[in-house]
Amino acid sequence: MQKNGPVALLFHTLVVAFVLAPLVVICLVAFTPENTLSIPTTSFSLRWFREIFRHPDFVASFVNSLWLATLAATLSVAISVPAALAIDRYDFPGRDALNALFLSPLIIPHLVLGVAFLRLFALIGATGSFGWLVACHVVVITPYVLRLVMAAFTGLDRSAEQAAMTLGASHWTVFRRVTAPMILPGITGGWLLAFINSFDELTMSIFVTSPQTVTLPVRMYMYATESIDPMMAAVSALMIALTAAAMLVLDRAFGLDKILVGQK
Repeated sequence: MQKNGPVALLFHTLVVAFVLAPLVVICLVAFTPENTLSIPTTSFSLRWFREIFRHPDFVASFVNSLWLATLAATLSVAISVPAALAIDRYDFPGRDALNALFLSPLIIPHLVLGVAFLRLFALIGATGSFGWLVACHVVVITPYVLRLVMAAFTGLDRSAEQAAMTLGASHWTVFRRVTAPMILPGITGGWLLAFINSFDELTMSIFVTSPQTVTLPVRMYMYATESIDPMMAAVSALMIALTAAAMLVLDRAFGLDKILVGQK
C-alpha cells in the first residue's frame, strides 16, 4: 500500500487549514462579548446566541428554511429514484438528453435561475407562494440526489434482485424489499446533501421569496445590509454546527466514504 510522503502530507495539511480557517474564525467571533466583530481575548460569552432568539424574525426564518429544505429534499428523492432507475436500467430514446436535463441546474448560475423564476412567477401570478418556492429549490437540488442515487445503482450487485425474481417476487416487491435497502445509503446521502444545499441557498432565494417566506440565509443577508455585529457570526456558527452534526450522523450511520466516494 502506497503512503503519502511528508511533502504530500504537508500540502494536504495546508489545504485543510486554509479551508477550515474562516470557519474557525467565525465560530470564535460568535463567542465574543463585544459589540463588534472581534475574536474574544479575555472571556467568552453566549450573549449573541441568546440575542438570536430575541429576534422572532430569525426564528421564523429558521422554521421556514427547515420546512423548505425538508420538503424540497424529500420531493427531490421522490423524483430522483425513479429517474435514476430508468436512466441506469433501461435504454430508450432521449435517455442521455433526460440525464442532461436533470443535471443541467449544476451548470446554470443560481443568479440566472433566480431571475428566470422571478419572471415566470410574475407572469403566472405565483409570487410569494411557498409551494412555488419549494419547486424552485427542488429544481436546484435534484442533481445532487440524482448523482448519488445513480452511483448507488451503478455499484449495485443485481444477483440478489435476480434471485428474488426467480422465486416469484414481483418487480415492486423486489424494489421494495431488495433494491431499496441496498441503495439506501445513496438515497440518504442524496437527501442530506439536498437538505443542506436547500437550507443554505441564498442567491436564487433572494428573487423568489416573499415577506412571509423569507428563509434564514435571506434574513441574514438582509440583516447584514443594515448592521454588522457578532450576531451574524452566531447564526453562522449555529448553521455550521447543524451541518457538521448532520454529516457526523450520516458518517456514523452509513460511512461518508461509502456514500460520497463509493467505497465498499
